Amino acid sequence: MLSKPQPCSLLHTREITFQGFAREDGLWDIEGHLRDYKTTPFVTGTTTYQPGEAFHDKWVRLTLNSELIIQGIEVAMDGHPHPECPHVIPPMNALIGEQLGKGWRKTIQTHLGGIAGCTHLRELLNNLATAAFQAIPGALMDIDGNQPPLYLGTCKTWDFNGPTVMRIYPKFYKWKKNP
Repeated sequence: MLSKPQPCSLLHTREITFQGFAREDGLWDIEGHLRDYKTTPFVTGTTTYQPGEAFHDKWVRLTLNSELIIQGIEVAMDGHPHPECPHVIPPMNALIGEQLGKGWRKTIQTHLGGIAGCTHLRELLNNLATAAFQAIPGALMDIDGNQPPLYLGTCKTWDFNGPTVMRIYPKFYKWKKNP
């Protein structure tokens, strides 16, 4: 828990949630939801948003197979401050056929960067990958066990030379990728 802050007033809240679902057809749905709201009236264009009313209320659902390849995408904007915002939804289909994993952020930028996309939807997509890794059992594991899980070597805890890998994945302790 953070320490008690200095005296302050709340101005803005951004809520982001992710959920992962196993589908009956063997695919996986990973959903992201982003909401922004203020504690005072907020005016953008001709619209005034009341305190607690979301001016960004955006959803993304990726449907993935077990190899983390996007089979489908759905986007909804229950709240957006400008009438042009939904124009970014059709280009999102360019992600169908792409794979979550190494290079995912570059893939997003290639298809939806700049004015081709939406900053808030890109933010959701960036982090949908990690939600998928958490949700899909075995998605990051080599079935034969000859390669380490993809998350090893990605942070201090999962350092190949560290105590966590030594304890949980001793086979890959001090592992080095073959050239």
